Amino acid sequence: METTADDATPSRLRGTPSWLLTQTATHASRLVSEGFAGAGARGYHYRLLAALEEFGPASQAALGRRGGIDRSDVVAALNELAEVGLVGRAPDPGDRRRNIVTITPAGLGQLRRLDGVLAGIQDELLAPLSADERDELARLLTRVLDHHASG
Repeated sequence: METTADDATPSRLRGTPSWLLTQTATHASRLVSEGFAGAGARGYHYRLLAALEEFGPASQAALGRRGGIDRSDVVAALNELAEVGLVGRAPDPGDRRRNIVTITPAGLGQLRRLDGVLAGIQDELLAPLSADERDELARLLTRVLDHHASG
């Protein structure tokens, strides 16, 4: 695809990390959405299943915080996962007003499938980078994100 003067990006933008991150994040988000949709899933599903697998049973509120998902979106996504048997919900014995969510064996299988989908997406997104460059990019982005998350 040839770039014309009408669609060229000003160099003062292309040289700024904030613009580059925004453009790359937009592209990455599209790839993830399309990849997970092709597997019959959504990004929220992956986040919730990953949190359950790593941290164990949790309340809906804790899952939302761990996955960076709004409360109303957590409920909808968990309903979708529960409908197909990927998670279970039961009243918390210590507080009957809240549910504790667990991942099922089918949920673990789906998480493994989605891990493969996500790995393919990472390969597509980061195709021009070597393995060492990918590791360095992830390390630097983690450092920037951690800095701002703690502030």
